[in-house]
Amino acid sequence: MQTNELSKTELREIIKEAVTAVLTERKDLLEDALSEALLDMKLGLAMEEADSGEYVTEETIMSKLTE
Repeated sequence: MQTNELSKTELREIIKEAVTAVLTERKDLLEDALSEALLDMKLGLAMEEADSGEYVTEETIMSKLTE
């Protein structure tokens, strides 16, 4: 059995071509990934904005949940 060795440059080029082909043929994958990233970023920003630095006790949280 014969084995062929690839240089790092050749391997990089093959992977680059494969990724480009997938993203060209399946644009929805890239759109979904970007959409999820934006939603995650927005959630993080909203959490930072809402963080007042004030903490409440576990009892307070539990009483609100059981009301």
